[in-house]
Amino acid sequence: MVEQKLARLHAVVEGRVQGVSFRYFVSEQAHYLGVNGWVRNRLNGNVEVMAEAPRAQLELLLQELQVGPPAAYVTGVQAEWLDGTGEFTSFWVRGTV
Repeated sequence: MVEQKLARLHAVVEGRVQGVSFRYFVSEQAHYLGVNGWVRNRLNGNVEVMAEAPRAQLELLLQELQVGPPAAYVTGVQAEWLDGTGEFTSFWVRGTV
């Protein structure tokens, strides 16, 4: 089996995305998709995601970020694609910044 190249997705999700279990939703999706990295709330009301996996898995995660959990209302997602570094070994929820 050929190992796929790691990619990195840095995304900022805007809208009603705090207080609606968005971070839990992202964490569940990341675990399901085999994605490593983190998610956190931002003080400005956005949610930030840093994730690494093969690009195809990250594209699926990005699709989920654009919808969110049922109580969320996503108005936009700023996505930046970078080269993966392999620094993450799991996916976790970080503290708010």
